[in-house]
Amino acid sequence: MIVERSRSQCSIALAVLLFATTGLVAESPEADSPQAAAESSTSTDFFVMPGSDFDRPGLVPRANLNIGIGHTFGFLHRDPIGDEITFAYTYENAGSHGFFHTEFGSHTEALGLMKNFALPKTKVVTGYTWIQAGLTSLTGYPHLLNRFYDGEALGASIHFNDHNSIWVQESYNKIPTIPWYTTTGIGYTWSW
Repeated sequence: MIVERSRSQCSIALAVLLFATTGLVAESPEADSPQAAAESSTSTDFFVMPGSDFDRPGLVPRANLNIGIGHTFGFLHRDPIGDEITFAYTYENAGSHGFFHTEFGSHTEALGLMKNFALPKTKVVTGYTWIQAGLTSLTGYPHLLNRFYDGEALGASIHFNDHNSIWVQESYNKIPTIPWYTTTGIGYTWSW
């Protein structure tokens, strides 16, 4: 109970810190050229994935509820590893009932680094890579089990306008003491 409460408080503090710092480090374009303005632009993204993943091996449908916030830093657009820092919370059912909730679950808080990139001949669809690391708590056992989480994803975003997009991703996930698994997910992002 105490560990879970302190983890929740830590998660909330990290989210508030990330959200508060987005306004402090946002840059405004200084040059008049369109290219310079595009390179120094920033945005904040709120993303949510209320749905199912198909875990492999086995194509088992699992409840996967993901919510998070990310901030794109304009000065990192030329960085080959990432230009957006993310914080996400994920609940995934780990029981035998597939999509339906059971007492066995994993609760993950992860920091991530996302690299957004343009795809040729289209402005509606963009691609991204996403590296995440965090802490997963496994529930339903006699003791709360905390494990390191590592996830890498490759995905595409379909942009409806400057503020709304749908993304589809394939991710590879690894938690020590649990066999590796891959997931396919679909989510919604609101940007401002």
